[in-house]
Amino acid sequence: MNGSPEELLRCIKEAQSLFHYFEENEYNDIPDYFSLRNLGAGETIWNEGGSCNYMIFIVSGHLEIKKETEFKGRQITLGIYGTGSIAGELCMLDQQPRAVTATAIEDVSLIVLSKSDFEQLLEDHPLLGIKLLKGMLSSTSMRLRKSFDRLVSIF
Repeated sequence: MNGSPEELLRCIKEAQSLFHYFEENEYNDIPDYFSLRNLGAGETIWNEGGSCNYMIFIVSGHLEIKKETEFKGRQITLGIYGTGSIAGELCMLDQQPRAVTATAIEDVSLIVLSKSDFEQLLEDHPLLGIKLLKGMLSSTSMRLRKSFDRLVSIF
């Protein structure tokens, strides 16, 4: 993990689509729970089936999200996630292993929230936790609706 607390706070404030439920005065309560991570193109963020111990908010760059098919060693791209997207939230909520593989397709800057920090945030600041959960659900809902649209366009 890298990035100063000031840089982290700046990234969180700039990522309005991810944290739009937060009030200006609430931003100062959350940097201790998040960290920054920068990865180069081609780096794998996590693999399908792996343990789920963090989720990410994309500050810049793009990730490819892939799922293993029934044919061993063959994957299908489910989506390309870019700036303003969240990834890894499903397994944080349902306690299941990673459902997909996430790979940086270009240099990426990420805000990382570990599972333990997420749980601590919910305990220490329940109202902020609710706002973060609203943002997560909103983002996941939008992604699901887009998946529906793509699915019906195939038929």
